Amino acid sequence: MKIAILSRSPNSYSTRALKEAGLRRGHQVRVLDTAKFSISVEEGRPALYFQGKRLSTYDGVIPRIGASITFFGTAVVRQFEQMGVFTLNSSQAIMTSRDKLRSLQILSRHRIGIPPSAFVRSKQDVLPAIERVGGAPVIVKLLEGTQGIGVILADTVSVAAAIIETLQSTKQNVLIQKFVSESKGRDVRAFVVGDHVVAAMRRRAQGQEFRSNVHRGGTTEKVTLDPIYEQTAVHATQILGLHVAGVDMLEGDQGPKIMEVNSSPGLEGIETATGIDIAGLIFEYMEQQVLFPEIDLRQRLTLEAGYGVAEFLVSEKSHLAGKSIANCSLRDEDVLVLSIDHDHTVISNPKGSHVISAGDKLLCFGKLSALRNQLPAKKAGHRKVKA
Repeated sequence: MKIAILSRSPNSYSTRALKEAGLRRGHQVRVLDTAKFSISVEEGRPALYFQGKRLSTYDGVIPRIGASITFFGTAVVRQFEQMGVFTLNSSQAIMTSRDKLRSLQILSRHRIGIPPSAFVRSKQDVLPAIERVGGAPVIVKLLEGTQGIGVILADTVSVAAAIIETLQSTKQNVLIQKFVSESKGRDVRAFVVGDHVVAAMRRRAQGQEFRSNVHRGGTTEKVTLDPIYEQTAVHATQILGLHVAGVDMLEGDQGPKIMEVNSSPGLEGIETATGIDIAGLIFEYMEQQVLFPEIDLRQRLTLEAGYGVAEFLVSEKSHLAGKSIANCSLRDEDVLVLSIDHDHTVISNPKGSHVISAGDKLLCFGKLSALRNQLPAKKAGHRKVKA
């Protein structure tokens, strides 16, 4: 395969490790400076130019997009997508994960641990918001901060209010989060590739520092995660639409609390701590995915009008509960069951003999008129329809 690594830092550990892993596996690998691209938008001919020359054909792209060029970098990734090139993480997923508020909003819809958080613009809303998240101490975060920069611990309500007011006066977007005291100065990072946690480490802050980031002098050690932490990391990665992610979690008394889902996680700290060749595992995953890239049905002009995808829960009163796929009415109504989520276990392409149970979540493709009949009228929160 011919693979491009989009990176402005060709000599960084992560970029070098990825390039060397690809070369070891027999691939052609080039590191391309993201800022040196130009995008050509023409009818039926999406194209990219690199250093003034039309870019040759690539099989896959590994985006290592820095926070300083997120907008342009994701535009380049998006252009690769329009050209039919597999991208390890999609442009949309990168944008979503980079926005701390947006990612928390999306995760909050699911049963997944996150610290109580608030986002306000008005000065009058600051104190009520602090109380809503559980009162001081609280963490004040800049939405655009990275590597622990722009993360402040406020011990009292008055200090928190003063910090927030100061930051807001400089037009900064600020997030307020409950401080998970039992995890002070300590967190875990789970490295997810595909549907698995391939490595995990615990990070500890130095001295009185509460931020455990390696860039701030934190130490690392290999750790074996409890299943609930692995499940949370994988679930969060999938919810945000990422293929590869570093999921940072606080170890709360009631289980994992997602701090951040990083779409361009560094490799040096976790490879050093665990001794695992994560770069090699990333290329192994890419080899499996390049032949079968994701398809957005909404962009397929061949999708017949009136057809779409829906996801819905099967209630106890549903006529589907207790019946096999072959014996229920779905197939007769031109509806295919693509997968079933049964007790958090996903069954893909279930057989006709599979019996549907109350509480199952079905992902189906077919006529929208038939799919709408399956959506519970009082369960609007579960409705996901894509035409």
